[in-house]
Amino acid sequence: MITAPQLRAARALLGIDQRRLAELSGLSVPTIQRMEASESIIRGNVDSLMKLIGALDLAGVELIAEGATSQVGGRGVRLKADFDPVKVLGGDDAGTRLAARSVP
Repeated sequence: MITAPQLRAARALLGIDQRRLAELSGLSVPTIQRMEASESIIRGNVDSLMKLIGALDLAGVELIAEGATSQVGGRGVRLKADFDPVKVLGGDDAGTRLAARSVP
């Protein structure tokens, strides 16, 4: 399962917009918008949810389920240890652009 806040946070971590996430997942922009506008747990077509989660996984995002090991014990997202910003953001300056968005 994935929640709307997790989806928005994952997209923010990657520094991508809804259009880019739609491209990565093979879903439409309106579908991504609908998912992000959900109240909590995203409900929908299982195939669409699997495409979304698969795209986030390939992009380097790890979804943290409620009750799973995390610093504060709630749901969340984090970048995988082998995250490659060039794969998602493209271009030689992808790491620089990602670092510029990092919070100290």
